[in-house]
Amino acid sequence: MTEASIDVTPRRRPVQARSRERVDSILSHAAAIFHEVGVDATSMSAIARQSNMSLASLYRYFPNKTAIVKAIAEEHVRKMETALRDRLQTLDLMDAVDVLIDQFYEFYRTEPAYSAIWSGVESIPELRELDIRELYSHASDLDARLRRECPHIPDGRRWTASLMLPRSAGTILRLATTLPDDQAGLMISELKSMARAYLAELVS
Repeated sequence: MTEASIDVTPRRRPVQARSRERVDSILSHAAAIFHEVGVDATSMSAIARQSNMSLASLYRYFPNKTAIVKAIAEEHVRKMETALRDRLQTLDLMDAVDVLIDQFYEFYRTEPAYSAIWSGVESIPELRELDIRELYSHASDLDARLRRECPHIPDGRRWTASLMLPRSAGTILRLATTLPDDQAGLMISELKSMARAYLAELVS
């Protein structure tokens, strides 16, 4: 079976509360293991044991480990999209730079398994697709805000900036989570300065 043909669709769509709780438990335990030992070193057997269920039962919910990784990643994206939309609507554009960078960085550092999962984004086609969808979702929100508040920016430049800002910030933030705290702090400070300067020039 080729990489592109791997089935990552959950086998059971949780409808009843008990099934939803079981799926949530599987994902929570899997995230904890991914966070501790990494995705590659985690087996379906380990996830089943940690979730206090048989391997056969686990396979009734998820066909493979990639499907579990994708489900956790989708929850990461859902949380971040919600948080971004909520904060972006209430903040001045320039103030939003610092607040959103801090918010994203804290999420990347504290959300179980975030770094373990997204560090392998390029090796999993389903994650690459999800990553692109997340980028375009953030870009669409930023583009709409800029269109309302800065109508003088040409359409092409506004959309390009809306793609560049979240992508470049996200890449640097993910790198920062791999560094010692003091180095990460310096990188975050420089990222804020860079983003503010670019945004100031864009809206002037």
